[in-house]
Amino acid sequence: MSVTKSSLLPNMNAARLPIEFMNRLREILGQDGAIDDPSQLLVYECDGYMVEKNAPDVVAFPRSTAEVSAVVKLCNQFEIPFVPRGAGTSLAGGCLAVGGGLMIALTRMTKIEEISLRDRYAVVQAGTVNVHLTQALKGSGYHYAPDPSSQGACTLGGNLATNAGGPHTLKYGVTVNHVLGIEVVLPDGEVIELGGPHEEAGGYDLTGLFVGGEGTLGICTKLTLRLSRDPAAYRTMLGIFETVEAATQAISQIIGAGIVPAALEMMDQGIVQVVEEAFHFGFPLDAGAVLLIEVDGLEKGVELEAAAIVALCQQVGAREVRQANTPAERQLLWKCRKQAFGAIGRLSASYCTQDGVVPRTRLPELLRFIAECSERHGIRILNVAHAGDGNIHPILLFDERIPEEVARALEASDEILSKCIELGGSVTGEHGIGVEKLSFMGKLFTETDLAVMQDLHDCFNPHHNCSPGKLLPTYAGCGNEYFPKTKPGRRAAM
Repeated sequence: MSVTKSSLLPNMNAARLPIEFMNRLREILGQDGAIDDPSQLLVYECDGYMVEKNAPDVVAFPRSTAEVSAVVKLCNQFEIPFVPRGAGTSLAGGCLAVGGGLMIALTRMTKIEEISLRDRYAVVQAGTVNVHLTQALKGSGYHYAPDPSSQGACTLGGNLATNAGGPHTLKYGVTVNHVLGIEVVLPDGEVIELGGPHEEAGGYDLTGLFVGGEGTLGICTKLTLRLSRDPAAYRTMLGIFETVEAATQAISQIIGAGIVPAALEMMDQGIVQVVEEAFHFGFPLDAGAVLLIEVDGLEKGVELEAAAIVALCQQVGAREVRQANTPAERQLLWKCRKQAFGAIGRLSASYCTQDGVVPRTRLPELLRFIAECSERHGIRILNVAHAGDGNIHPILLFDERIPEEVARALEASDEILSKCIELGGSVTGEHGIGVEKLSFMGKLFTETDLAVMQDLHDCFNPHHNCSPGKLLPTYAGCGNEYFPKTKPGRRAAM
């Protein structure tokens, strides 16, 4: 098995990139607008899914939609595949340069072009970091609701590509629920605008179609986003439980009582220990699991909901339910949750974060299976979950320098995701399919479903030159020398 070089498709030889192509690329972008030095390209050989690696042959850094369009047209002229990339925080190989070619990094397109509080929308370039919009809105009485755990680094264009969620999606919804319009460069270089600042539009929802499309239908360069009013009040609580089972019972009790928290997050004992070591919040290291629960709304309403949640947690045997009494305490609680993944670096040289979804009532069964899987494969697995949504993120620890450990981690991942399907769920809630989960598409969908998706894909991307090898498990129709008609998938790298 190779874990340092993907064999999904052979990489292009940089020497084969025509000199004329490189000269014209720099005419479009300037001398500092592209890199092709092999040592610099290593930075772009993978995203957060580090098992598959393949460096592009050149990375372009456009500053405008017009430059993206010109670069795409140039790639079409020379029959060179291209893939967009945001911050590279995606976790399924969504911006992997399958087969090499050109990567379009949108990290210089970071302008917040407009904020309209009266009409409750913001217009941003696709490379804008999620938290930068949050900071720009601070004190305005409004916020942008989707807040992935990678909020401090991930881009809004990348959030759109995978339909990212985050802790507050239980009440507020995922990215698609907050995108009003987008500007897109199609795979042939044409620029189109879909939707806009108005709430509703007639006809087919093409804006919604592009959200979650993982860059396979075109490259989003600008977004018009819905803004939400800040709640009048919050109550943020930490429920401490002896077992994961008790914590999941509390989740069912809260939702069953008709309470919809703004967030309902679970961390198991392994995660609790690592965040306590990192942030010294005072978590009990012997707790089997903790729930981070937040309700928001009008002052009187959240007071009543918080009291009801405390009572429900106590009914299922919570050892303790703590409440954040100051904004600083609330901020620290959320810091512990959102930086949990980074803290795992203290435990392992490498790790892989999965993204399964099951009905909430099946969470205890899935968590028991994950524990069995951990023991069976000799892989330590920690668990963080958007538990209110049934969206769980098992984190598998391994050392990528040891092929046997990588193999065990991948086998355990496959078993966990297959179990999600068996329990009536899905293999992704917000990370996307990318290259990692292509083999599961045939288990999730019928042949007819996949054929319809392929037909839709081909309407926008008929030559498969934009983000090839992603989302759909086929290369049918790929004709040029860089795209042999093979079926990609993680197993090809073993």
